[in-house]
Amino acid sequence: MQKSNEEALATQMPEAQREATTTLTQEGSAGATPAGLAALFASVALAACGGGESGGSPAQPLAPPSPAVPPGAAPAPAPIPGPAPAPGPAPAPSPPAPGPAPTPAPPAPPTLGSYAYKAATTDQEAARFLLQAQFSASTAEIAALRGTTYADWVDSQFNATPGISGWDWLNQRGYASVSVDYYDQTYPADYMIWHQLMQSPDGMRRRVALALSEICVVSLTGLDFNWRSHAMAHYWDQLCTNAFGNYRKLLEDVTLNPAMGYYLNTRGNQKENTATGRQPDENYAREVLQLMSIGLIKLNADGTPKRDGAGKPEDSYTQSDVTNLARVFTGYDYDMSQNTPTTVPGTTRVVPSTTFARLPMALTESRHSTLAAEFLNTKIPASTPGAAALKTALDAIFNHPNVGPFIGKQMIQRLVTSNPSPAYVARVAAAFDNNGLGVRGDMRAVVKAILLDDEARAPSGLVQPGFGKLREPMLRFVQWGRTFGITSARGSWKIGNTSDAGSRLGQSPLRSPSVFNFFRPGYIPPSTALATAGAVAPEFQLVNESSVGGYLNYMQTVIRNGIFVNAPELPNNTSTANNGYDITATYANELALVLDADALVARVNLLMTAGQLSAATVKLIADALKATPLTTASTDNARRDRVAAAVFLVMASAEYLVQK
Repeated sequence: MQKSNEEALATQMPEAQREATTTLTQEGSAGATPAGLAALFASVALAACGGGESGGSPAQPLAPPSPAVPPGAAPAPAPIPGPAPAPGPAPAPSPPAPGPAPTPAPPAPPTLGSYAYKAATTDQEAARFLLQAQFSASTAEIAALRGTTYADWVDSQFNATPGISGWDWLNQRGYASVSVDYYDQTYPADYMIWHQLMQSPDGMRRRVALALSEICVVSLTGLDFNWRSHAMAHYWDQLCTNAFGNYRKLLEDVTLNPAMGYYLNTRGNQKENTATGRQPDENYAREVLQLMSIGLIKLNADGTPKRDGAGKPEDSYTQSDVTNLARVFTGYDYDMSQNTPTTVPGTTRVVPSTTFARLPMALTESRHSTLAAEFLNTKIPASTPGAAALKTALDAIFNHPNVGPFIGKQMIQRLVTSNPSPAYVARVAAAFDNNGLGVRGDMRAVVKAILLDDEARAPSGLVQPGFGKLREPMLRFVQWGRTFGITSARGSWKIGNTSDAGSRLGQSPLRSPSVFNFFRPGYIPPSTALATAGAVAPEFQLVNESSVGGYLNYMQTVIRNGIFVNAPELPNNTSTANNGYDITATYANELALVLDADALVARVNLLMTAGQLSAATVKLIADALKATPLTTASTDNARRDRVAAAVFLVMASAEYLVQK
């Protein structure tokens, strides 16, 4: 598919090793999508979040979010295609040109729980909230939300019954069998996570867990040990458990998790040896500070950088801090105390049982550093036992004043908007620091503060070019699946690895190409209006001509036909007579409206964009559908073609790609 691109919006991500996937797309789909309109949207999608500077008029400059419009104000007009910027805490911002200035005093702690927008007054407002809080919105969920308040709905989700765990699903599907080499494979974890995202009833918990997986990153592409899929399933389960727990517990679980231990080298990390010159590995010590807790620079409570007398951002830690902290993370390895080894049938290979993959790593004191460790104004005396040293270290990290604004800002970016105002960040950071009951790190308070904040709820955000974010490809895919009721007839959920940018989504859950996630929170697309305005757009690090075309082609096929898999009746990937489209969407409600193109587009617009398509875009799509007339005598294939075209054209539009 030819695509026009006015500018280089993103640098291509480094090529990572890709696992084979059983997802097969079939060329020559039966879907009848207007190709010309699709090409138009492909072009528009590339420029949707910041406009090009090579030819044509420059894009509208970005502005910071304006004060929230109070309830009762005139409704906002339909949103315009606008940039999906996003502020990022990790990379240190460039110092400003002005001369030296002392660090300003942090703002006073904001009042928690005082929100102007307490409930949805329209279906569009309800859908908008749901699409920020979870993966999708249904008409039933919209009606239920309109019958309560935002706060009460969030509380109900905190208490929702969780779905099956990733670990249990793998076992239920037979992936713990030693008779097949699942212990050496990552594809079972792909199937597991897609099932979790598409089917789990506790959508808000899974949505928050997915956001956490992009902050505390472990990637299937970097795991190479026995039962790696089970290890990743347990890591995912811990993220789900801690999504509504406490961040201090999350830090400890992440630190001792076997998958993280392998990924960032704490597993097998030993104390220093003066005879050989061996030093503790510093990988996890560095990344837990830089990526999972405090970031690179000292922050005010509102997420803005603290500056020294010369106006330069102050570093939050030093190399000495990393070297000393690394001593704490020595002496840990897999806990094999419950291991029951098994010889692989027909071979001499012995593999352990799966149990170690879900146990915290065990400490061997003789391998733990006995040196003193000084970091972040904390001192751990020499010869401190390993468990006590770990507790002291994690407490020091967790209680650092950066954690609230650093983690809070990234969670806002993942759920609501790429460029939150400092005041918004400060309110969320205050909730992290104190949930109102004197508890620090309460993720329930953080999630509630993010979703209920006036900046998230105000209709003014619908028309502000600087508000919102580009939807991640995997989130678009999951939204499609949950909205239109996709099912796996045999329960296989063999969607597989969708990382390939040219033929699939260019992104796959739990498969980041590095510990730095799929994109950096401070990424700025070069040579764009976003860069001129100093705004960030993290998700645009995934955007290039190949990824846009790959997304459109892949979605055109799966929307119309579903997902073709091998052997849906078996856990493995052998080819059988049952090969076929095991995973398909039902479109029951959409097919009931298929003869009324306007009603069909209105429904898809509400559920997929919260009614944010402009009148012009709605008309364009409806007219394209009407160009192929349907009657009561039309075939089932023709009816499905129209539904698929409506869904595809909405999902290709700039006003969908940019979530407001």
